[in-house]
Amino acid sequence: MCGIAGFTGRGSEDDLLRMIRKLQHRGPDFQGGDHTPGVGLGHARLSIIDLSSGANQPFYTEDRQVGMVFNGEIYNYLPLKAELAKTGRYHFRTTSDTEVLLYLYQEHGIKLFDKINGMFAFAIHDFERKRTLLARDRMGKKPLYYAVVAQTLIYGSEPKALLQHPLISKELDLDALNAYLTFEYVPTPFSIFKGIRKLEPGHYLTFENGEITDNKPFWTIEFNHQDISFNDAKDQFDALLNDATAARLIADVPLGIFLSGGLDSSAIAYYAQKNSTVPLKTFSIGFKEKSYDEADYARQVAKHLGTDHHEKILTAQDSLDLLPAITEKLDEPFADASIIPTYLLSQFTRGQVTVALGGDGSDELLAGYPTFQSDYARPYFERLPRAVRAMAGQAANMLPVKDTNISFDFKVKQFLKGFEQSPAYTHTLWLGSFSPNQKQGLLSQAVRDQLTDPTGLSLIDRHLRNLPANTSAFDQTSYIYYQTYLLDDILTKVDRASMYNSLEVRAPFLDYRLVEFINTLPDNFKRKRLTGKYILKELMRGKLPSNIIDRPKKGFGIPLSHWLRHELRGLCNDLLSESSLKQHGLFDPAFVTKLKQDHFNGKQNNRKLLWTLMVFQQWYRQYAQ
Repeated sequence: MCGIAGFTGRGSEDDLLRMIRKLQHRGPDFQGGDHTPGVGLGHARLSIIDLSSGANQPFYTEDRQVGMVFNGEIYNYLPLKAELAKTGRYHFRTTSDTEVLLYLYQEHGIKLFDKINGMFAFAIHDFERKRTLLARDRMGKKPLYYAVVAQTLIYGSEPKALLQHPLISKELDLDALNAYLTFEYVPTPFSIFKGIRKLEPGHYLTFENGEITDNKPFWTIEFNHQDISFNDAKDQFDALLNDATAARLIADVPLGIFLSGGLDSSAIAYYAQKNSTVPLKTFSIGFKEKSYDEADYARQVAKHLGTDHHEKILTAQDSLDLLPAITEKLDEPFADASIIPTYLLSQFTRGQVTVALGGDGSDELLAGYPTFQSDYARPYFERLPRAVRAMAGQAANMLPVKDTNISFDFKVKQFLKGFEQSPAYTHTLWLGSFSPNQKQGLLSQAVRDQLTDPTGLSLIDRHLRNLPANTSAFDQTSYIYYQTYLLDDILTKVDRASMYNSLEVRAPFLDYRLVEFINTLPDNFKRKRLTGKYILKELMRGKLPSNIIDRPKKGFGIPLSHWLRHELRGLCNDLLSESSLKQHGLFDPAFVTKLKQDHFNGKQNNRKLLWTLMVFQQWYRQYAQ
């Protein structure tokens, strides 16, 4: 796992070195950059495979006609290396996957993507063709940002690297801000900075003669259901998940597993331990606030599997001390507060290992979120007379406000918010922060007048247009999760939280072969009535304790609602003061003050709304002012 940065066109060696220094947290073992007229290739290395200096990057072919910087891992690089060796055309100087990837480009060109299984973001410059190729893995596990200014391509693993180039400005993209307020993150392909874009997952981009010549997918998500029995599907799932996990155990450094005690991480721990001859290290964090704590379950799974378990119980102060720092580190506003425990878990884990396996992706693949249960109930609610539904909204506002994890009053109000817009947007509104109606009061008239997408939701329509007309509603929902929440919330959170601790995290559930297989299964193999992840639960029976399999999903959160009324109240008032808001004029101060007062007084649980604004304000102070 590493960081990359570079440019093709205008730029100096000093520009390149500044860019790569901003990514040192992603690669503390070595930072290097090569500058030739018109081309800069920079790399910050976290050594995982082949720890020798010979595998440092930029990496070149022997004739130095092709150079590459690469972030990620290619899990099937050994058989691919054997294939290349058989041709007799390649002399391997290292045991790294980087060298294999570079020679695959020489051998197959753009078709190399058909060969590789891994997580990656890379740049290849072909000096002979005068062409730069950027690429990002199929699910978007590794980030890649780019901009084209003055016939110059500028790119990097994080925006902070691009901002070091003199051609890049910090101008705020108002449409990206509008989307952030709803999604709680800036969705791909946008970034918060006007002119900087995210390369979409499963895409490659080519740049020649001062312009982008291609920006195309090399892989797409498809839903082609097969006729298969449940038992056969379960057996194939078992084999694929086992293979995906085993492939991610390859490393030349210590390796461990994130273990929350939930079904997903426990399943990965099971398959990882099954493929290991020694007890693997597992890591969990717990909370003193019981509605957020899962440490007992993690201990139970670790004992059942025989892992070498390590646990840390967090206090409120641990999280509070980190809050300003984590928001300052993020160069785009990101309002999923679970990045805080994820960061602390990564920090704790990095004390003993350099690579960790996690359970991310299962909820999106297999309809595991409570929102999928709400989706099942939606048609029944819609059949109620409009007057009855209006009364439900009034009744919801009378419910006692509680600060516990995903409390009943919070769930009811979020459920009702999903009916403000078209059904296509429901899940985004359930998971997100401000609805389009709320943004009408929040955003200043000057901002609203400049928006090209007033709701901030048109991206959903764009994604759905990629699907065949006969795609089921269930598969459409899964697709939106892949392209938005999984990509720009879950994977971004894990990447930033882990890489700021120089830890590599691997996600077996997101092996593309497993994703392709799951997408061929009937809907009821994934969600059976109100039971999500049905096939995974049935697969793990007999492998994990039954209470781990059947307990409700808790999520990985912090008691933010309570803290905003108490420990974080001062910070909230500071960031959202009238004077702070007037510095940029984006938001209506009276509207924000009402949100604060209603939350402080216990009338509403406005934690998501307030935190979304606080994170933006912190970001604005750090990057935009």
